[in-house]
Amino acid sequence: MSYLVSDIRSVVAGDAWHGPSWRDVLVGLNAEQAMRRVVPNAHNIYELVHHTAAWAGEVARRLGGGVPRMPSEGDYPPNDVIVDEAAWQRTVARLNQAHEELLSAIERFDPGRLDERIGADRDAPLGSGVSYRATIAGLLAHTAYHAGQAMLLRRGIEGDAAAKR
Repeated sequence: MSYLVSDIRSVVAGDAWHGPSWRDVLVGLNAEQAMRRVVPNAHNIYELVHHTAAWAGEVARRLGGGVPRMPSEGDYPPNDVIVDEAAWQRTVARLNQAHEELLSAIERFDPGRLDERIGADRDAPLGSGVSYRATIAGLLAHTAYHAGQAMLLRRGIEGDAAAKR
């Protein structure tokens, strides 16, 4: 299980081989930038951070014995949310906290249970009806995917700023 912990740490705050870690994406980013909608009808960085943190927390809860459900803080935040700098910093802190909770849950989890199913029925949006192993692997891919998305959005934001100079 230590390889899973190492892989998740790499995607969140390490030197990820696949591309940027979340730490790389978020360093120096402010609330205004995080809320900027670079691509029409697509999520912004704030929404991706909220979403990634929510699902890391939900998987940690499941590893602790919780039944599958949508994340308690919602899949994505409401569309009309206004985020100031303090709220943005709380969201970034929640991302880090959720991943620490996940790492702790993985370290406590009995490896002999990795192939047990979570939930009886397959529900793709809910992520149920698959093994704990598949859930952890899926969350790792999910976390890396959204970090990559966020970095592309950040590059768009920085490109906009450079063009305005």
